Amino acid sequence: MRVLLVDDEPAALERLQALLAQLADVTVIGSAPDGSSALKAIEADRPDLVLLDIQMPELNGLTVAAKIPVAHRPEIVFVTAFEMYAPDAFEVEAADYLLKPVRFDRLRQAIERARLRQMLRSQLTLITPAEAHGDGIWVQTRHGHVRVLLLEIDWIEAAGDYVMLHTATRSHMHRTTMSALERTLDDSRLMRVHRSTFVAPDRVREVRRTGRGLASLVLIDGVVVQVGPTYHTAVMERLGFSDAD
Repeated sequence: MRVLLVDDEPAALERLQALLAQLADVTVIGSAPDGSSALKAIEADRPDLVLLDIQMPELNGLTVAAKIPVAHRPEIVFVTAFEMYAPDAFEVEAADYLLKPVRFDRLRQAIERARLRQMLRSQLTLITPAEAHGDGIWVQTRHGHVRVLLLEIDWIEAAGDYVMLHTATRSHMHRTTMSALERTLDDSRLMRVHRSTFVAPDRVREVRRTGRGLASLVLIDGVVVQVGPTYHTAVMERLGFSDAD
């Protein structure tokens, strides 16, 4: 497994390197001291796994994870000194969450968990968005199947083992997961704004600030959708806002 280390503390990087050196099937391919450098390294080197600190200059680790393109998204294990970030870490579907100072047994467990997730993903048929859905999604109904055009979808929300595809005229229940959708949907058409929600950017009528740096989106039909904290920066940029706006 090829691993990229991301942390702005040299001592923390040295500790991780020393621990990983004890694992024969792990190769550290490099390190990055901040979020911007991490994104460039992920794009250039395509690691299998990123051990990612959360508190860093410029972009924090949660924002970095949300910005990684789905097409070459590595497994992510967050490494931090603060337990309070755990819920946000799993919102971006991290493989694991390690507290500093990192213990060898927990690091090895996290590596194995990431390796298993990688193996399961590799067993899936590799398909492009166009091959997966083309211009629509076939949804099973009581009488057969109906094709829901992507251009007609206003937003998608998770519903247990299903998702709800909401259009202007009706909603369709489709048996799949949000993660599976993210791997196959064309992200130029639908953007993920929360671990439980996708939204069509052109259906957003209003952006509301909700305090503490959070926001909600009002769609053209009046539906209000919350933006998850880990997706906030990417969503605002996609809609044409800067952090100062």
